[in-house]
Amino acid sequence: MSTAKQVKIWFQIHKWTSLICTAFLLMLCLTGLPLIFQEEIGELAEKTPLAPALPAGTPSVMLERLAQTVHQQFPTKVIRFVYWDEHEPNTTTFTLSDSLTAPADNYKLVILDSRTAHVLEQPKVQEGFMYVMLQLHIDMFMGLGGKLFLGLMGLLFVVAIGSGLMLYSPIMRRFDFGMVRTEKSTRLKWLDLHNLLGVVTVVWATVVGLTGVINTLAEVVQGIWQQGQLAEMIAPYNGAAPLRGNLAPLDQVLKVAKQAAPDMEPSFVAYPGTLYSSQHHYAVFMKGNTPLTERLAKPALIDAKTGQLTTIRSMPWYVNAVFISQPLHFGDYGGLPLKIIWALFDLVTIVVLISGLYLWFARNRATKAHLSRTRSNPFTRKQINRQVEEDEILTLNLLKQDEYKN
Repeated sequence: MSTAKQVKIWFQIHKWTSLICTAFLLMLCLTGLPLIFQEEIGELAEKTPLAPALPAGTPSVMLERLAQTVHQQFPTKVIRFVYWDEHEPNTTTFTLSDSLTAPADNYKLVILDSRTAHVLEQPKVQEGFMYVMLQLHIDMFMGLGGKLFLGLMGLLFVVAIGSGLMLYSPIMRRFDFGMVRTEKSTRLKWLDLHNLLGVVTVVWATVVGLTGVINTLAEVVQGIWQQGQLAEMIAPYNGAAPLRGNLAPLDQVLKVAKQAAPDMEPSFVAYPGTLYSSQHHYAVFMKGNTPLTERLAKPALIDAKTGQLTTIRSMPWYVNAVFISQPLHFGDYGGLPLKIIWALFDLVTIVVLISGLYLWFARNRATKAHLSRTRSNPFTRKQINRQVEEDEILTLNLLKQDEYKN
């Protein structure tokens, strides 16, 4: 059975973990709200498909021709990646940069019509409202350090949730679930609402908090994969001479990857020399066809010179954990209905965070007011401090009664 001393410890844990992370959690909830509907907002902004309507059955051109078009129109750029946006049919997107060794944020997107090889758009993805929201949510424009810091705040949030449950469970042994004492003071009413809303959203908040922590480790996980599985896959090419001359055509590369994983389809292609491949390979990342497996990836390494398969492997569990947590964090598994539920829980969590701040400030004001009236009496001051704390956690007197009876 919990004791009064244990409850006090949980109270201190809950108070300080909450206070440290609340401001950052509020920022994450506010920026995460529009990000939940990022795809829907993007579709409203575009309004019409990028690719124009053409007669049914119009064939796609060779992928190599698309790459040649990009090279011709952007001769000073190099291609890093090729991918297909499921929300923009009949299009192929190329990611370009100044060099293969350029920083990750040095890139340019070019979208081509897969049937005509015409350039449809060069979206400026590193500007605008949604870009600012995304960067604030991911790393606060602070790079890896910002991601890891937000990951720490996420861990504190999860601890605050757990400690809050440890405080609320003794209350429910004595009172009805969802008790809100509207006839009492404003502070007690908001304390009850804070507790109730916190319990109602506990599962959602824990899932979002943990997946958020996992997402902040994406770059770390990528580095572990590169030093581990990827290094093993390209080990036979260690010491091989640098690539020279023309590379194997992309169409052949995709054909070989599809033969290696016939029940999957390509998600994106990484060119030789990028972080997801090697100096001697294309990496074709294949994905499944179900709501779960389409979030996972299976890399096939294709020799960039011969166009032959080197190896294909499933990703390790820690990489799959990141792949699964990213869409789950934003409720991107069940379409618009699940996103609406995610948004409602997000709004409720904002109320929980703000009410927590209000309770802390209100408690401090009440304590200072009592102390100012009893400054000359240390014994009374000590009693007031203890009484305010007991009033906030709602359990100490009840627990003392139980201990006395037992």
